[in-house]
Amino acid sequence: MQRLIVGLGSAVFMACLWVVVAQTRTQQGPPPEEVLINGVVLTVDDRDTVAEALAITAGRITAVGTTAAIRALAGPSTTVTDLRGRTVTPGLMDSHVHFTEADKLFTVDLSDPSIRTMADVLERVRARARQLKPGEWIRGRGWDEGRLVEKRYITAADLDTVAPNNPVWLTQTTGHYGVANTYALKMAEVSRETKDPPAGTIDRSASGAPTGVMKESAQGLITSLIPPLTRAQQKRGIEQIVTDFNQECMTGAKDPGISEGKWNIYEELLKEGTLNVRMFALWSGPRQASDTATVIDRVRRHPTPPGGEGRLVSGGVKLYMDGSGGARTAWMYDDWNREFTQKDAGNAGYPTTDPEQYRSIVRDLHAAGLHVSTHAIGDRAIDWVVDTYDQVLKAQPRANMRHGIIHANTPTDHAIEVMARLQREHQSGYPEAQAPFLWWLGDNYAANLGSQRGLRLKPFRTFQQRGVQWGGGSDFGVAPFPARYGLWSSVVRETLNSTHGATPFGTGESIDIRTALRSYTRWVAHTMFMDDRIGSIDVGREADLAVWTENPYAVPATRLKDLTCDMTLLAGRVVYRRDPSRAAGPGQPYVLSDEAHHHDHE
Repeated sequence: MQRLIVGLGSAVFMACLWVVVAQTRTQQGPPPEEVLINGVVLTVDDRDTVAEALAITAGRITAVGTTAAIRALAGPSTTVTDLRGRTVTPGLMDSHVHFTEADKLFTVDLSDPSIRTMADVLERVRARARQLKPGEWIRGRGWDEGRLVEKRYITAADLDTVAPNNPVWLTQTTGHYGVANTYALKMAEVSRETKDPPAGTIDRSASGAPTGVMKESAQGLITSLIPPLTRAQQKRGIEQIVTDFNQECMTGAKDPGISEGKWNIYEELLKEGTLNVRMFALWSGPRQASDTATVIDRVRRHPTPPGGEGRLVSGGVKLYMDGSGGARTAWMYDDWNREFTQKDAGNAGYPTTDPEQYRSIVRDLHAAGLHVSTHAIGDRAIDWVVDTYDQVLKAQPRANMRHGIIHANTPTDHAIEVMARLQREHQSGYPEAQAPFLWWLGDNYAANLGSQRGLRLKPFRTFQQRGVQWGGGSDFGVAPFPARYGLWSSVVRETLNSTHGATPFGTGESIDIRTALRSYTRWVAHTMFMDDRIGSIDVGREADLAVWTENPYAVPATRLKDLTCDMTLLAGRVVYRRDPSRAAGPGQPYVLSDEAHHHDHE
């Protein structure tokens, strides 16, 4: 695998690589406004054609073909961009990303890979405490016990040693659990007598005392007390991720579970002309059937803005079926593992929405004509979701609803069979899957799934063989969002720290780079209902383009994560151009812009 040249054997591959369209596909009309020539154009079209050049007018692709043919279309006023061998792909997209970097900007960032020990975590918290007055909240995000040498949760006792005079809440990287210190537990009146809330867990010591770790709905006992970020901070977080997406050759995103406040910020950025990422927003859905009508009304009161040219879409509703693979709260048929070989006896997770209530909610949303995507990680949860979609589509057939399964980590054979049939018959049942989980969360996931179940994690090759399309994503801030990490993880399936081996999930479910690229371009566009305008380099499509220094189809698989974005275009307009003097070199990890990287607090 380490020496693998992605795709075909090298000799056949290089022969195929330079096969371009035999006849230039073009639209008749005046000379194009811009042409890009002398490149490698990976179209991701129906035949995965490789071309050399393309033409753009009014933000749309008007011709794709050889350099000679495209150059011949140019007129006196045409802008000619010489790619000098660089590679063009469709702009990459993310099917599931919590679209803000406010946490990185304004809270303690614990996602840094250099944090390897409990002492590293506590030093970050200690530094923040020194900047605050007693009683002020310390917030942080991104810790993962699977990446710590100690291989255990952070506890209140740990935090009390460095911040005894401030309430502390640190969200684990999955977002499904976190840890509070004793100060915060007292503020929330959480004690050994406090009962677990519905669909939540308060972790306890052997004596029954809360450890500080709160899972699923139990988090709300603490987070409801934390002052929210200001609107200005929230807007700044969205502005930052737009910039950073563009710097990673990314042009589209599906943001799940938004609020009215976030929608208003998106509308504001759209009016200001700075929303340089196509945004498909899913509204936060109900947990009780009695609240469904309220959610339907909220969505209908906030329709897609007219004249937005596909920049902002009010897309549907996000629901939850279960919890987290990291927290072992996802709903499984069999008990979770611990430490790879042990069993977490008696814990098979649980649904976070009552299953029958969930079915009623989906039925009502579907009847209202609203697209639904449901968070489902455990195999039992995934079965329940796809069977629910199957039931409502049989009862009320509606083509092209594109209902999705968010994460779809460990689907059963039954679930994959139903997904494939729903896609064929109804254009529904699309996994929105995060290949970077294999890497970023992989050490933790391997420990919780065990050796056999882990082989089913993110079964992309089986999806491909069964005819199931999926949209690639990151679930940022759970995992880093640069799509190059998703391309790489889809192929190599390696974990971050190799705690249970470099590839504890095996490589039997690996896919080639061509399929991986399709999952982060054309197939995401489909989940966003935008495949008629973006996702491939075809005549008539909008020119959302990524220009790379290297060809993803030609580099060794191990280097896919190090691809460098040279330029990003949205509807033909350059929204990012690399400054070679500041660019990170191959092998360097993604970091925020300079301003964000040094801005852990207000």
